[in-house]
Amino acid sequence: MRIEIVMGVEPQADDAVLVEAGHAAPPGHYSAGFGAAGPGPVVAGHALGCACCVPRGPVAGVLAAMFRARATGAAPFFKRLVVLATPAGEAAVRAAVAGDVLAGARFLIREADSRFR
Repeated sequence: MRIEIVMGVEPQADDAVLVEAGHAAPPGHYSAGFGAAGPGPVVAGHALGCACCVPRGPVAGVLAAMFRARATGAAPFFKRLVVLATPAGEAAVRAAVAGDVLAGARFLIREADSRFR
């Protein structure tokens, strides 16, 4: 089951939060931040273009780190990830889930009810 990502809603008690640079993370939630930095590091020693060596964008890298922390118990177990970001930041999250194979396999974007925007 993929982890639901929602935007434009207030985080609930067991939600994790993905925060764009410039936004404040709400207290009491497992959270991680992302900015507009370039792609992540490339691992040497693998075939060019393999899934683990293709440079990942900053959002895909943070999503991978959050998933790993959840899986290893380094973070609390969460079923939903709330995104606090500008419209451009929200678009970056959508693009990461649509364009990154691992992020797309682990996360699912759910559009929030427009009355919360």
